[in-house]
Amino acid sequence: MPNDTKPAALGYRMPAEWEAHAATWLSWPRREGISFPDSYDRVLPTLRAMVAGLLESEPVNINVCNGAHEAEARAALEGLPNDKLTFHLIPTNEPWCRDHGPIFLARAEDPRLAIVDWDYNAWGGKYPPCDLDEVVPTRIAEKLGLPVYYPQMILEGGSIEVNGAGALLTTEGCLLNPNRNPQLNREEIEQRLRDYLGVREILWLGDGIEGDDTDGHIDDLTRFVDEQTVVTVIEKDQADPNYEPLQANFDRLRSLKVGGKPLDILPLPMPNRIEREGLRLPASYANYYVGNRTLLLPTFADPNDEEALTVLQFAFPKRRVIPIDCRELIWGLGAFHCLTQQQPAV
Repeated sequence: MPNDTKPAALGYRMPAEWEAHAATWLSWPRREGISFPDSYDRVLPTLRAMVAGLLESEPVNINVCNGAHEAEARAALEGLPNDKLTFHLIPTNEPWCRDHGPIFLARAEDPRLAIVDWDYNAWGGKYPPCDLDEVVPTRIAEKLGLPVYYPQMILEGGSIEVNGAGALLTTEGCLLNPNRNPQLNREEIEQRLRDYLGVREILWLGDGIEGDDTDGHIDDLTRFVDEQTVVTVIEKDQADPNYEPLQANFDRLRSLKVGGKPLDILPLPMPNRIEREGLRLPASYANYYVGNRTLLLPTFADPNDEEALTVLQFAFPKRRVIPIDCRELIWGLGAFHCLTQQQPAV
């Protein structure tokens, strides 16, 4: 049964990604899915490297559709330590667990988490069907025996970024897009974020990068690395279509404050333009994932790979940054942050 009381009023909050995890959740891609057209086998080595990096850090839970799907995933991961690897019979349409998976909430002195199940329409109705993905958070809550809250608002996990201490970053390009919640205005959207994620300050950026079919997810743009510091991608080539929107976001960040204090900003480079079959792909070093002991960094055989690694190693000195070639993965229009969803430790 849905809970009527708002989780923030009960003391819940969404922890930051760098806080301790109990596990990372993934949804294994289906060969017949639309995310990797004609390239499923070519993306498997990247997925294997991702899971290997995660298993260095924490347990991994993988959603699969049936026994045959699990067997296919196990074959791709053969040889990796499986003592921290668990498969769950939770069918999905596509593998982007950041966007369809549960948002976990925690509260002080309570050993039990809660889950927010936002509505989901596959990035503004772009990629039907999404009926299986839409119910994943509640299915996971049932398996874990956790309470569920239903905000009755469409939201993907990649469209928000929190510092765990009351601040949330998002974009107008995505959350205010009429293909998500045309019945809600900015103030109403902000109130639901406060009520259901336990945040107080909503920081808005503008538009996303070229090729991003999510309408501008924040996880390709700007990420908190601590309560007061962000990394944000910068395009140095003034002729690139990303130059102006990213510069506009950078200018906004310089005027934003958290807790009355200006943000500390670490510039992160953009990789050079990647095209495939006439499409620009949304390659971004900001789509990294922070585990307990490792950080998975998407790389693109690009001259800027090394600078991105240096910036993120500086930002997360206690974690091992693992660069993984994502030139095949990005054909699915996402990278490691899009594929992962953290379950906080309690």
